Amino acid sequence: MSELSINAIRFLGVDAIEKSKSGHPGIVMGAAPMAYSLYSQHLRINPKDPHWINRDRFILSAGHGSMLLYALLHLSGFEEMTLDEIKNFRQWGSKTPGHPEFGHTAGVDGTTGPLGQGISTAVGFAQAERYLAAKYNKENFTIFDHYTYVICGDGDLMEGVSGEAASYAGQQKLDKLIVLYDSNDINLDGPTSETFTENVRARYEAYGWQTQLVEDGTDVAAISRAIEAAKQSGQPSLIEVKTVIGFGSPNKAGSNAAHGAPLGPDEAAATRKALGWDYAPFEIPQAVYDDFREQVADRGQSAYASWQQLVADYQAAYPELAREVDAIIASRDAVEIKEADFPVYDNGFSQATRNSSQDAINAAAAVLPNFLGGSADLAHSNMTLIKEDGLQDAEHPLNRNIQFGVREFAMGAILNGMALHGGLRVYGGTFFVFSDYLKAAIRLSALQGLPVTYVFTHDSIAVGEDGPTHEPIEHLAGLRAIPNLTVIRPADARETQAAWYEALTSKDRPTALVLTRQNLEVEEGSSFTAVSKGAYVTYETGPDFDTILLASGSEVNLAVKAAKALAQKGGKIRVVSVPSTELFDQQEESYKEEILPNKIRRRLAIEMAASQPWYKYVGLDGKVMGIDRFGASAPAAEVIDNYGFTVDQIIQLVDSLS
Repeated sequence: MSELSINAIRFLGVDAIEKSKSGHPGIVMGAAPMAYSLYSQHLRINPKDPHWINRDRFILSAGHGSMLLYALLHLSGFEEMTLDEIKNFRQWGSKTPGHPEFGHTAGVDGTTGPLGQGISTAVGFAQAERYLAAKYNKENFTIFDHYTYVICGDGDLMEGVSGEAASYAGQQKLDKLIVLYDSNDINLDGPTSETFTENVRARYEAYGWQTQLVEDGTDVAAISRAIEAAKQSGQPSLIEVKTVIGFGSPNKAGSNAAHGAPLGPDEAAATRKALGWDYAPFEIPQAVYDDFREQVADRGQSAYASWQQLVADYQAAYPELAREVDAIIASRDAVEIKEADFPVYDNGFSQATRNSSQDAINAAAAVLPNFLGGSADLAHSNMTLIKEDGLQDAEHPLNRNIQFGVREFAMGAILNGMALHGGLRVYGGTFFVFSDYLKAAIRLSALQGLPVTYVFTHDSIAVGEDGPTHEPIEHLAGLRAIPNLTVIRPADARETQAAWYEALTSKDRPTALVLTRQNLEVEEGSSFTAVSKGAYVTYETGPDFDTILLASGSEVNLAVKAAKALAQKGGKIRVVSVPSTELFDQQEESYKEEILPNKIRRRLAIEMAASQPWYKYVGLDGKVMGIDRFGASAPAAEVIDNYGFTVDQIIQLVDSLS
C-alpha cells in the first residue's frame, strides 16, 4: 500500500509540473517516501482544522519542491486543495503557487522558497512550543505538546542562515525540532561534489544536535524508526536521508536535469512505465485516498478530539490560565494593550529613543503575558532587556529575554517562526546598519503578515566614532520600500511610546522601530495619538505659514530649532513630524492635504539618511537635506556639523526655496 501512495505523491507532482510547464519534479520524486513516512506515521494534523494550535508543524524548507507539499495536502483531505487546484499549479489565482505561501494555502505552516529560511523559521516554532508548554501545561494537562518537522535539501544547509539557526537551536536544546535532510548530492548547477563536500552530520553534531543516517531513501520503515529515535534524543535532530533526485526517471534520475524543469512528455511516460504507474495524469486510485484518510486524517481528528476534551477539562481546573489559552486558540492577544499602559513624559524631557523604547518594552511586559524578545548580542546597547526576567534557555524556558547571539539573520527567521506559531508577541533588536543582515527575514515577515517588531538603534551618522561601517545611510529607504512593513522613526520619548503601541496592536504587518543613541527632547507639539497618522504638525508660527519643514526622528528637534530661528527673522513656518511614511500614505487624501497643503510648495525635508524617499512629499519645487554618501568617523556632533545638519544650513536652504 505504501508504494502505491508514494507513487501517487510522485505523479501528482510530475503531472502538475508537466501541465504547468514549470516546476521542480526532482525533489517530489526523490523525497516522496520520507514525506509519506512522516505524514502517515508521525505528523499529527487535522485537515478539518488547519489552524489547530497543538498540531505538529511541517516546514518544507526546500520550498521549490512545493508540489510535494500540495500533493500531501490534497491526499490528506485538506478541503481547498482540490484536484483542480493541483491542475492549476503555478497559475494565476490558484492555491498552488510556485513556492508555498502562508495565509494563501491552508496547511502551509510557513512561506518558504528562499533557501535556509525554512529550517531557520522552524527553530522559532520549536522555541514557541517550548515556552507555551512551560507556561500553560500542568500535570495531566499537556495543552501544548507538538513537534516541528522540516524537509530540507543541500541548498538549505549551504545557506549561512541555516548554520546560524542550527547553532542556536543546539545551544537552546530544542528537542522537538526534527529535520529530514533530503541528501541527494545534486545542486541546480550540478553535483554537490563541486561545491559542498563537508561532513554535514559532523557539523550538526558539533552544534549539539543528534544525527542519524538513513542510507536508503526509499525505506519507509527505516525513516520512521529514525524519526522515532529523534523524538527520544533530548536534542534537536537531523536525519540525513540518502535519496535519488528524480527517482524513477530512466534518463534524468540522479542528475541536475531532474531539478528545475518538467520531465517532458516522453520522459514522464517512461517514468510511468519504470515505476509501474498505470494511471492517466491526475488519476489517483481510491485506495490511496483511503490510506491517507486512515493514516493521516482519521488519526489526526482523533488526536484533535482528545485534545479538545483536555482543553475543556483544563478550563474547569485552571480557569484563569484557560482564558489566556482560549485567546491563543482563537488567534488573538490574551490581553489588548492600551495607550494608558505606556509611560507619560513632560514637554522638555530629554532621552535617547532607544532608552524610551526600553521603557515601552518593560511597560508592555508588565501587561502582556506572552511578550518576549531579545537582541543579537546587543541587548545592553539596543536597550531590549525586560528587567524583571532573566535569559531564556533550556533550564529557564519561561524567561522572556532571548539572547540570539551574533546571528542577525537567524534572529529574524526565528522571530518569524515564533510569530507564525501563534500565542506570542515577539521582538528582536540590533544596530540599524545591521538590518541588512536580516532584511530577507524582514521581507518574509511582511510577506506573511506577521506582527514581529524589529528594534533598530544607532540610527544615523550620530553613531559618530564608529564610522561609516556602522552609520546607516540607505537603510531607511530600503526598509520603506518593503511592502506591508511599517517603519517608524520616532522623534522623542512620547512618539516612541506611540510607536510601540502601533507595533503591539498590529495584526497583520511587522514594524521596524528606528531609534537614536543620542538624547532627544520632547517638543511641546509632540503627540502620542497623532503618530498613528504617520505625520502631523508639531510646530507652527501661525496659520499663514508659507514654508513646510518635514523631518523624522532626531531631525525634528533640529527642524523646530530652525523654524524658531526663522520666525525671529519673520519666517512663516510649519514643522511636520513624519514618524512613519507608511502610516501617512495610508491616510485619507483630506488629511494629507490638511498636513501638506498642495498650495504650499516651499518645502524642505530633513533626514540624516538617503534623500530618495522624500521627493514624493517635497515635489519639484522643494528640496531635501539628506545624505547620499557614506558617513565618517569622528565625535557625533562634529560629524553632524560637517554633514550640514545645522540650523544655519537649514536657514540657507529655506532662503533658497523659490
